[in-house]
Amino acid sequence: MDPLAYFITWTTYGSWLHGDPKGWVESGIPGIQDPDAERQCRSRERMTGDPVLLTAEQRLVVEETIRAHCHIRGWKLHALNVRTNHVHLVLTASVPPETVMAQLKAWCSRRLSEHGGLTGKGKNGKRRWWTEHGSTKWINDEDYLNNAIRYTLEGQ
Repeated sequence: MDPLAYFITWTTYGSWLHGDPKGWVESGIPGIQDPDAERQCRSRERMTGDPVLLTAEQRLVVEETIRAHCHIRGWKLHALNVRTNHVHLVLTASVPPETVMAQLKAWCSRRLSEHGGLTGKGKNGKRRWWTEHGSTKWINDEDYLNNAIRYTLEGQ
């Protein structure tokens, strides 16, 4: 059965590390993990750049990019909230949520780099804006859809 929608979340690079005191998610392990200062320190040491917190102007670039890409692809965007350190969106698409997230992150990265004047070739013209993956949840009923929309728009 096809889902009604997807609830997709991703964070900015280095803003929410494994071990974080707010809790964190480990791939393949259900639930929010407890704070772990040693794990957070190891995660920070592995970073290859500075943490990213989006400015109000950068948040607008991300929002406009997502809205435009959803329009071009014919995806129905139910809700969107771009924060300083993460993005939440609820949408209906005819492709898997991982494809949606990969495309949106790539286009947002491109537009953020262009906006920041980082358009040179190779690594000198790029910045790592996002974490490697994110959260992709399937929404299969109207209650979950309504709750995800409400959380995205009002729960931040």
